[in-house]
Amino acid sequence: MFTRIIAASTIGVLTASTAMAAVSANAVTDLNLRAAPDARSEVIGVIPNNAEVSVEQCFGEGEWCEVNFEGTQGYAYSPYLMAPLNGEPAPIYESRSALEIETVTVEDEGAKENGALGGSAMGGIIAGALIGGPVGVAAGMAAGAVAGGELVPQEKTVTYVRENPVEPVYLDGEVVVGAGIPQDVQVVEVPESEYSYLYVNGVPAIVDGERQIVQVVR
Repeated sequence: MFTRIIAASTIGVLTASTAMAAVSANAVTDLNLRAAPDARSEVIGVIPNNAEVSVEQCFGEGEWCEVNFEGTQGYAYSPYLMAPLNGEPAPIYESRSALEIETVTVEDEGAKENGALGGSAMGGIIAGALIGGPVGVAAGMAAGAVAGGELVPQEKTVTYVRENPVEPVYLDGEVVVGAGIPQDVQVVEVPESEYSYLYVNGVPAIVDGERQIVQVVR
């Protein structure tokens, strides 16, 4: 066993067992690569849909994993990463034990003292969770059920969202096409458009009338 500190932005006390070999996985949608294993951390890159990453280890309940994408080290939300298991694609989130991916646990007391669980270290409080169930959304994407939708917002809508930032809200999960926004989270209407938007987990997202994300604005 060993104990260590990971990333200044997380500052949690982590423990893990002996290191295991990295596992190759593929993203099932365009997926943020973040500086720390937290939805509030900085986005340092984007893993394209179907791109391959090397998963080195996961943290806590296994939702966030440390990955390497084309030489860049970062953290990705594991429900949107699929790896082959017994000849079939399996979500890292559900299958990390079977895939023998090392899981690092966060000691709650130490993490809370440093703000890693309470939001102070990241500058925002987690106010709920994205709808759709992370594993469910990923499974739908893998099956081609939620591949970005048939309707794409016009460029003027995207431009408006970029030029009119709003106060961000932070939700458990990751910002991806197909995820839903809870009813108690405020969205802002785009003038002369059927869409609304918000900045969720630091990223602009356009939503339809059903409050489903139809485009993540990069």
